[in-house]
Amino acid sequence: MTTDHRRKKHARWYFSLRSPYSWFAYRDLTEKYPDVLEQIEWIPYWEPDEEYTRLLAEAGVTLPVMPMHRSKNFYILRDARRWAYARGWQVTWPVDRAPHWEVSHLAYLAAEEQGLGPEFVDLAYRARWSRGLDLAERGTIAGIASELGLDPSIADAVDDPVIRKRGMECLVAAYHDDAFGVPFFLRGREAFWGAERVGAFVAAVRGEAWDGLSDAPFHAPPFTAAPDDRHTA
Repeated sequence: MTTDHRRKKHARWYFSLRSPYSWFAYRDLTEKYPDVLEQIEWIPYWEPDEEYTRLLAEAGVTLPVMPMHRSKNFYILRDARRWAYARGWQVTWPVDRAPHWEVSHLAYLAAEEQGLGPEFVDLAYRARWSRGLDLAERGTIAGIASELGLDPSIADAVDDPVIRKRGMECLVAAYHDDAFGVPFFLRGREAFWGAERVGAFVAAVRGEAWDGLSDAPFHAPPFTAAPDDRHTA
């Protein structure tokens, strides 16, 4: 993988196993546009740990990542539940006790090397958003690996210097592509941000005119959050 994707014309998307909006985009791509999902490059993007942060700084790379304000966190919680409800999807909001996103995203790279990257992402999203499991727990990742017939030791990919180098390339690529959030899609220099822009990205990949419609479920039935929503998710 090169570190400057702007020189390439092929389509790609930056996804995060943490983000509910990446999950929404993934499901729309899977269920509505599988032909596009199969032909684009998948690049993981996450909040780097201290070691990556140091290495990125030494390389002159500063990612637009910052701690989330609690008000934004509560908004995302409600919005994600509203979105899932509108689609008829069941969602179990996970509790991230000690977030360490390298564990899952570097395991994805290890699975990708064995030709099972998309399958890993599918099970990881199911584990996080359907079962509420913690993807920072190596046991969770080992279970996903076993389900795919992979060596459970990919849960330790976070400690593999070769895989960590690949992870560094992904983060540097995100910097060069000006990715400031997820999901983030590109076709050449044309960028699309957010799950609402899946349709626009798909049109660009297919070489079609975009109809201007969003993939957000704006025409869904009304949604009423539970009174104690912020405390029970």
